[in-house]
Amino acid sequence: MAMGMDRTSMAPQGPTIPSAPRSIQKGTPLKLLLGQEAIECLAQNIQYVDADFPASRFCESALAGLEPLAIMQRGLHIAKALHEFLPGNYEEAIRVLMASLTPEKSDTEDLGVAGFFYLPHSFFVSEYGQHEQHNSGNDPFVASMLALHALTMRFTAEFAIRTFLIQQQERTLEQVGQWIADPNPHVRRLCSEGTRPRLPWGKRIASFIADPRPTLPILESLKDDPSLYVRRSVANHLGDIAKDHPDLVYATCERWLQDGASADLQWLIRHAVRYPSKQGDARARKIREKAC
Repeated sequence: MAMGMDRTSMAPQGPTIPSAPRSIQKGTPLKLLLGQEAIECLAQNIQYVDADFPASRFCESALAGLEPLAIMQRGLHIAKALHEFLPGNYEEAIRVLMASLTPEKSDTEDLGVAGFFYLPHSFFVSEYGQHEQHNSGNDPFVASMLALHALTMRFTAEFAIRTFLIQQQERTLEQVGQWIADPNPHVRRLCSEGTRPRLPWGKRIASFIADPRPTLPILESLKDDPSLYVRRSVANHLGDIAKDHPDLVYATCERWLQDGASADLQWLIRHAVRYPSKQGDARARKIREKAC
């Protein structure tokens, strides 16, 4: 779509996302995934479900000042442009945005980086989906949780859910508890990955860094998950906790081993304590030896 092209000339065939490689080549900035092509595709997808969406004006706003921004900053910048041109009521806006999504995914083998196209959608939820002021005085929490559930099956909602855990921890953990048994592995992984205390690129959850016990039942439920994608997240979550509470992680891993860990769970345990083991921690090394 060329800048200035109106909606009648776009003739979209249905929501899509720009093609992208499985991984970014060394030296290629990740931020390029959210450039002009992605913005124009996003505008086209929304216009496919809402013919009144001002695509050209949205593109102009989203592209203004985009160039120097890194990938996460671009996601937020584009989300702010979406807020400018989508309906003012949050629930109306999120219905349009969710209707513009491509089909959900259940496979975990060929993820690639194309999903970063949905980073602005995630920022839209985290920025505008918590407070009544954006939703005509009504609580938007349920609508936001439905949106995160939908988004994590296309990309990931691990970054967006953290603002809810920081500001509305009890009710968000309750929702996570309901997702643990979801048939989609991307949703189950969100339960572990989104609650990590020190998620890379994500906001740190200070309360979980200080006391990680609220997330332990999640890890307990997912430690034998049939998907390696989910189990790896559990291991990384334990690795996060071990940075601040190593004895808690060691005790958890030792208990799992005593209960008769499967080969998959033994791998998870070895992965969880690999960093303290490399640093020479004797207890971590002993756990890795037992988990072989």
